[in-house]
Amino acid sequence: MAIGIAIGILIVSLAIAYQLSKGKLKKRKYLVWGMTTVLAIAPLFSWLVGIFYGRSVGDGFAGIGMMLLVFLITFLIGLISILIGIFTKEKPKI
Repeated sequence: MAIGIAIGILIVSLAIAYQLSKGKLKKRKYLVWGMTTVLAIAPLFSWLVGIFYGRSVGDGFAGIGMMLLVFLITFLIGLISILIGIFTKEKPKI
């Protein structure tokens, strides 16, 4: 039950981020996708991967370790995207 809810929230957040960034400038796309990655994708995706990995291996500690690694990597990707979005300068339209 909880896995289905997490997958549903993840899909809805991806759809919202896609709608918010469609047809926008690169700067806004980086900001939207970076915030989506940090706030929705990193925690939910890492939890799902940790749960599935822990069940397949049969060890809860292995699941927690995998969860931490996946969370750290995706969080850093989102943080880098946010920083690129903040420090990117758009060319003025003439």
